[in-house]
Amino acid sequence: MVSWIISRLVVLVFGTLYPAYYSYKAVKSKDIKEYVKWMMYWIIFALFTTAETFTDIFLCWFPFYYELKIAFVAWLLSPYTKGSSLLYRKFVHPTLSSKEKEIDDCLVQAKDRSYDALVHFGKRGLNVAATAAVMAASKGQGALSERLRSFSMQDLTTIRGESSSSSTVSPPPPAPSVSARTSSKQSHPKTSKSASESIGRSACACCSVCRIVQGTA
Repeated sequence: MVSWIISRLVVLVFGTLYPAYYSYKAVKSKDIKEYVKWMMYWIIFALFTTAETFTDIFLCWFPFYYELKIAFVAWLLSPYTKGSSLLYRKFVHPTLSSKEKEIDDCLVQAKDRSYDALVHFGKRGLNVAATAAVMAASKGQGALSERLRSFSMQDLTTIRGESSSSSTVSPPPPAPSVSARTSSKQSHPKTSKSASESIGRSACACCSVCRIVQGTA
């Protein structure tokens, strides 16, 4: 763990920040020799960083792996060994010079394919987004129409229920008038009076008959 931390600090400070500052000075002073020197270093360092991504995964168990990384960065930067210039002139430059045309063709094809793929996926994404928007709008409109239809059906059923209930309830009978009440009151004494007269007459008849029977006896 300590070796990993030290190696990361060395690569960050001496492998990145220090060369970046001297590259700035080379560009500012317009010194062609220093400019070429640091350009060769950055090419080698880019290859080293690419290889480091895989070696940190598969070779981190190797003894003194992080110490070897520190020593390699120091070898690249040392003005005595000139490791970056040596690697560039012996290996990188001849390889890139022989494969330059093929690399350029691959880069052009990759650029065209990436552009076509970007356009294709962009159109596809727009079509999917438009389809989703149309479906969402149609679903929302359908839900709104169903909601309004349910409201209208509820109003119709309410109106029909009120009309049916009003038709089934019969109106209360009219109250009798004052004249009818007075006429009924006047008719009751007359009937009672006539009834008493008829009873009196029958009683008188019975008494006369009794008297005749007693005289004959």
